[in-house]
Amino acid sequence: MSNYSCFKAYDIRGRIPDQLNEEIAYRIGRAFAQYLGAKRICLGHDIRLTSPEFSQAVARGINDAGAEVLDIGMSGTEEMYFATFNNDVDGGVVVTASHNPIDYNGMKLVKRGSQPISGDTGLLDIKALAESGDFNSSDSAASITPLESRPAYLKHLLSYIDVDALAGLKIACNAVNGGAGLVIDALEPLLPIEFTKVFNQPDGNFPNGIPNPLLLENRQPTIDAVIEANADFGIAWDGDFDRCFFFDEKGQFIEGYYIVGLLAEAFLQKTPGQAVVHDPRLTWNTCDIVNQLGGKPIMSKTGHAFIKERMRLEDAVYGGEMSAHHYFR
Repeated sequence: MSNYSCFKAYDIRGRIPDQLNEEIAYRIGRAFAQYLGAKRICLGHDIRLTSPEFSQAVARGINDAGAEVLDIGMSGTEEMYFATFNNDVDGGVVVTASHNPIDYNGMKLVKRGSQPISGDTGLLDIKALAESGDFNSSDSAASITPLESRPAYLKHLLSYIDVDALAGLKIACNAVNGGAGLVIDALEPLLPIEFTKVFNQPDGNFPNGIPNPLLLENRQPTIDAVIEANADFGIAWDGDFDRCFFFDEKGQFIEGYYIVGLLAEAFLQKTPGQAVVHDPRLTWNTCDIVNQLGGKPIMSKTGHAFIKERMRLEDAVYGGEMSAHHYFR
């Protein structure tokens, strides 16, 4: 039996082709659908050059397990999460390696309602099934249906904010040639904001470096754009834009744990006494702010699946990691 080392604690990531390839992608798709007993699954993929073919392999596996595929196409991880809870489906998959090197790819999996799947909640069972190939036969003639999900996603994003309060803002945005540029372009006509865009075009060749703004060498273009545009602040994203990084009006990088504290404060001011989930790294700022505002700081294991599971358990209003992942109820 094979040993798929691409399975990690809360997602799937591996080097191509020895750790992840089309055959393994097919088996993961089939195992995932069978594990869920799924009838319909949402599927998306990021901007990496191998992602379309891996996405097609996953779709074939899902179909062969007897489940329909709703394909949202090139998208970010958060768009797949949204499509999964916004549609009547049993789970969701996005093919992405986020900020990993160019010769990597991977996947993130969720259940119905975008409930996360980690090593504690089914990921290892899916791994074992994919490795064994002990698949059920299916006579269902399942299909792949394109789903235009982005307009609904944009409407959902705008529901979080007072659009008029943003009038006059100048923001420098750096998509680092990842997928965020697609959503920035779609949001631009809907917001009273002046955008300065840097490396906005999706490009899986990563001509301006791996889309990981945590790397010091990747920060300077955003710093320069903030200063040159006299922007109020700057934002940079990773490849699948489930992490965002902030720069102040002087172009100075703001560490993620300060943003966790800032967002915790904003949510607790609106909903006092609520729980806030955080990861175990550099917690003093978050804990101090949450305690001062009468909230309940709760530590979780690092990783999006673990943070989200704990948020559901505690009914937390917000969760954040210093790695620049932010989660909202």
